Amino acid sequence: MFKGSNVALVTPFKNDKLDDDTYIKLIHFHIKNGTNGLVPAGTTGESPTLSHDEHERVIELCVKESDGKLPVFAGTGSNSTEEAISLTTHAEKIGASGALIVTPYYNKPTQEGLYQHYKAINDKCGIPIIIYNIPGRSVIDMSVDTMAKLYELKNIIGVKDATGDLSRVDQTLKKMGKDFIQLTGNDDNALEFNKRGGVGAISVTANIAPKFCSEFQKFSVLTDEKSKLEASRINDILQPVHHSMFVESNPSPVKYAAKLLNLCDDEVRLPLVKVTEPTKKIVKEALKSANLI
Repeated sequence: MFKGSNVALVTPFKNDKLDDDTYIKLIHFHIKNGTNGLVPAGTTGESPTLSHDEHERVIELCVKESDGKLPVFAGTGSNSTEEAISLTTHAEKIGASGALIVTPYYNKPTQEGLYQHYKAINDKCGIPIIIYNIPGRSVIDMSVDTMAKLYELKNIIGVKDATGDLSRVDQTLKKMGKDFIQLTGNDDNALEFNKRGGVGAISVTANIAPKFCSEFQKFSVLTDEKSKLEASRINDILQPVHHSMFVESNPSPVKYAAKLLNLCDDEVRLPLVKVTEPTKKIVKEALKSANLI
């Protein structure tokens, strides 16, 4: 249901307001260019600085414009359990395919706290939930044992793993089996991630290279030699692009890249700022090396 190349959609702004027209164009750009799934209102979508109404609107527009052509897993996480429940039940009501829910940041809950947080959301909704485990941003790291316990609940179906620890793929596969969906949140490790049992990515780079990312994902899960070689070839092309997207805080670099490709403006909301000149050079060179510009 949710495999392959799934884009962590940027949220375009114009004069610090949502740029609905550009956002709609971005959604149709991904429908036309091979993206396998849409993830609105995540970190790359600048969810921390979206108002509650904006957050809901971004998800609503994505569901409406995708019109069932692509699955939409809405970013509905919060460090407030009640707010996460509110966002998730709203996403369900307006027809999202599922929810991507980040581990609560700043609060630093225990493993039991993590379990109870996700259980509370699970018990209030009826759509699939993917756990988003990203210790680099939320400080806490959900253990494989906690995920296994959550997997026993009716709505928990998988994880977006942004730990960067590839051994977690093996541990998770051994504990939960192949039906538990494992998606990487790190574009740069996607090849090895899928070799070990992953089935896709929630990707930043897919914002600007959807065809490349989709083709890479298609070949990376096949086992014949020709497909392996093609996956490796595309991976080599994309590595400089992946790297350039994180020279400064995401999503500032990818928004600058999107501006170069005439997809959207590079406006971000404080406390994020536009990328510096040295980073612009790195991003440009990376796009050139992949023949994207």
